[in-house]
Amino acid sequence: MAYNFLAVERDQLYLMPPSVTDWLEEDHLAFFVLDAVDEMDLDLFYAKYRQDGCGAPAHDPKMMVALLVYAYCLGVRSSRQIERACHVDVAFRVVAANQTPDHTTIARFRQGHEAALKEVFSASLRLCARAGMAKVGLVALDGTKMAAPASMQKNRTSDAIDEEVDKMFADAKATDEAEDAQFGDARGDELPAVLRGRADRKRRFKAAKELLDKELEDQRKAHEAHLAERQAEEERRGKKLRGRKPKAPEDKAGAKEKKVNTTDPCSKVMSTAKGFLQGYNAQAVANEDQVIVAASVTDEQNDMGQLHPMIEATKTSLAEAGIAERPEKLLADAGYCSEENLAALDDEDPDVYVATRNMKKNQTPRTGRRGRLRKDATFVEKMDRKVTNKAGRALYRKRQQIIEPVFGQIKDGRQIRGFMRRGKAAAASEWKLICGTHNLLKLYRRALRDTAAAPYSRIAGTVVS
Repeated sequence: MAYNFLAVERDQLYLMPPSVTDWLEEDHLAFFVLDAVDEMDLDLFYAKYRQDGCGAPAHDPKMMVALLVYAYCLGVRSSRQIERACHVDVAFRVVAANQTPDHTTIARFRQGHEAALKEVFSASLRLCARAGMAKVGLVALDGTKMAAPASMQKNRTSDAIDEEVDKMFADAKATDEAEDAQFGDARGDELPAVLRGRADRKRRFKAAKELLDKELEDQRKAHEAHLAERQAEEERRGKKLRGRKPKAPEDKAGAKEKKVNTTDPCSKVMSTAKGFLQGYNAQAVANEDQVIVAASVTDEQNDMGQLHPMIEATKTSLAEAGIAERPEKLLADAGYCSEENLAALDDEDPDVYVATRNMKKNQTPRTGRRGRLRKDATFVEKMDRKVTNKAGRALYRKRQQIIEPVFGQIKDGRQIRGFMRRGKAAAASEWKLICGTHNLLKLYRRALRDTAAAPYSRIAGTVVS
């Protein structure tokens, strides 16, 4: 009696359907991404290409955008991994229409369209708004540390940078002399390793040195302004102020030990729960559907200075997406709390609920007593009372349900814990792309849930109609 197995015929001409659109099920994420990109305004991408038909043909920007968006949805961001997937992954081949752009083309497209890729975030927000997922009655703000493609061991002081530049030129001179002795006027086969990337290293060292010089200059100006204020106060009082005269920035302890990273000068050493990393502080504002409505990147280690910039960023982001609604209530943790931040809030800002300390460990009012606040209570004391009463605690608890899962889905779900390119502008562009694809995934899952067991055309209609 013979076995009853399915035939294995690898030489068969059509192992897969002839049409690429038949390779995947109708409700696959790849088709959703293609439909979403069809709805995006890609004029900024096409603006960089010639319209006279001359020159070598380029890959269609719409296909390249769809390829990047789909890859980022899966957490695949390496240009080499994307190229490999275009050869071996069915869904990638569907998105790329069976084309296989090499990793250099993918990397250059991402680099050359840095500003345009930010628009993917606005486009995702518009699509979420059409599906009723962009309500902003209640939003939450938080930041997360993202690693830069730079080593902490590459942080250098100004003097160390000068020494490395001098050594680089000395090595280059020695290599030139050795090559002249070996080859004479003839050309060597390959550029010596010591000289490879020398121009790029010089550029990065120069940028790092300029950053340190600018920081010192800003501190000097602040110091001079402080001295002028101090002198004016002494003249008003008619006597000298008590205490020591402030030291100049360069005279302060540790001034000469200030460092900057020579690989990515814009990045900073960031403290995290798991230790330190070289990177950026990525900020996000999300609504109750965990849709990100504003995203930004800063090189400041703490969140203190980001409350008002992110409120403004949220208003701008919603306006760019054509959403008229503005946030009514905003939740933020204690990292955003300061007397200055709370004092600067006005009627144009949302009703803010900011923790003034660890809300889990401290249930006692900041003033030490309950009841009516004294008339001269500070803004921090007033906010503390606001978030510790029964209604305030119930509302503030929603913060961890709104914003914290967003970072978990990005960093743990998609394994995106750092940026691929150097520089703050590149990091900001990539963060917008990461947040935009987060929104598209939320929209895709909502569409699947709302149209369970329905044809894909109905899912597409839910998204883009």
